[in-house]
Amino acid sequence: MQPLKKGNGLAIVLVVIGILLLVGKLGNLFGFLIGLLIPLLVVGLGVLGWRNGNRFIGGILIVIGGFMLLGKLSAVIFWVAAIGLIVFGISLLARNMRRV
Repeated sequence: MQPLKKGNGLAIVLVVIGILLLVGKLGNLFGFLIGLLIPLLVVGLGVLGWRNGNRFIGGILIVIGGFMLLGKLSAVIFWVAAIGLIVFGISLLARNMRRV
């Protein structure tokens, strides 16, 4: 096996991302997990860019990955917020009942 040349890193990353995108279409849970992995990879690439001194590109990738992740997790965020509102409302009711 030959050692990797310097320019092959990007090609390998693109192949891996392409495979993950194709595998992401398989199955609901597996597809959801892979769908979360892609935004996390974009954020990770942004962090790498940021740490290596390319703050502009790194920042852009972090923001894009964050928005992608926010879109993927919007249903989870909705359920957490709804349950939080219910729990907060019940705690307010319980506190008001103790005062009476």
